Amino acid sequence: MKNITLSVDDKDLEAVRIYAAERQTTVNALVRDYLGQLARQRTQAQAAMARLRRLSLTSQAQLGPDYKFDRDSSHER
Repeated sequence: MKNITLSVDDKDLEAVRIYAAERQTTVNALVRDYLGQLARQRTQAQAAMARLRRLSLTSQAQLGPDYKFDRDSSHER
């Protein structure tokens, strides 16, 4: 695990210290958890995009030579 140094506004840090204390955790744990969530979300988004790319490459769907997108007809009910 790597250590990092952050610069944070004094008022923000005090508010986060109180928030952390109320939840019986530390500012360090909050930051570590948040950064982990960001990394997981990015990984999940990349995996989803890769799945979509694979699906689009293997799709058998055909719209036909005369197909043209029409915004108005796509919203008709």
